[in-house]
Amino acid sequence: MKKILIIRLSSIGDIVLTSPILRCLKSQGLVELHYLTKRPYRMLLSNNPHIDKIIFFKKIKSTISDLKNEKYDLIIDLHNSIRSFWIKLNLSVPTVTYQKNILARFMFIHFGVLFTKHHVVDGYFGSIKKLGVLNDSKGLEYFLSPDVKVPFNIEQDFICWCIGASYESKKLSLEQVVNVCNNTLKSIVLIGGKGEYEMGKQIVAQTTNSNVFNFCGLLSLDQSSLLIKKSSLVLTNDTGMMHIAAAFKKRIISFWGCTKPDLGFWPYLNNPKPVNLIYMPGNRPCSKHGKYCRITKYGCVKKIKSQLIQKEVEKILRVI
Repeated sequence: MKKILIIRLSSIGDIVLTSPILRCLKSQGLVELHYLTKRPYRMLLSNNPHIDKIIFFKKIKSTISDLKNEKYDLIIDLHNSIRSFWIKLNLSVPTVTYQKNILARFMFIHFGVLFTKHHVVDGYFGSIKKLGVLNDSKGLEYFLSPDVKVPFNIEQDFICWCIGASYESKKLSLEQVVNVCNNTLKSIVLIGGKGEYEMGKQIVAQTTNSNVFNFCGLLSLDQSSLLIKKSSLVLTNDTGMMHIAAAFKKRIISFWGCTKPDLGFWPYLNNPKPVNLIYMPGNRPCSKHGKYCRITKYGCVKKIKSQLIQKEVEKILRVI
């Protein structure tokens, strides 16, 4: 049996995007898959049946020592960082590494020149093509704990709104969210991290919709993912929860400003097709991860009209 180490240390969305690789590798036959990541992301992988062992990254020396004891036949590096480079260098086994196309990304961000449009998942598969592993086109996967529960009636018809993001410049504004909530009759659950709790609280206080519920900072990742899975529609910023929604094949409306889908991170192979609302879609991205905005101080995603969001919500709700 071949023993393979997958390396992807972070973050939520990037790890979820590796899920097709795990499935397709495992389908090749007798393969033992180990996954190296950081401990905070263990819930993303702990219920994945394709993974035989999860190894948590500690300090680089102790991690390398632990990995040497495993005697791997192959390393598949889907992170391609300084840390993963040192791990590969010290383990001295055959390696396959995902190439990030840094030059192409630089040209797109700084000059608006888009050489090629492909999803990062397709890039992952390109890196392992020489191993004979092909994309089965079944999309992303996310496996919930079988005993996960939430303090909300998930049997009702509701919308899940992911109001968080890694940077303020990637988030919709309070006003945008409140305006849409005011004109939506369905129940809406708000999810996000602890940093979004106050915003969620203000949304509930300001909206005229009495069926808006703030769960930001109050749920585990699995609990938030369960709400996504059971919802009829997911509204989301460019964030890891968007990829979890894609893994559950949900109807998605996503919001883009400083980042653009053409950077390769749009909802992958989602059916039904996602609606990507982009501020100035013909414009180049402001920055790689959306930390910096060239147009406004707080992020150009906040310039997306609430009426446009509402129109797309109503369009989807009419057909489900």
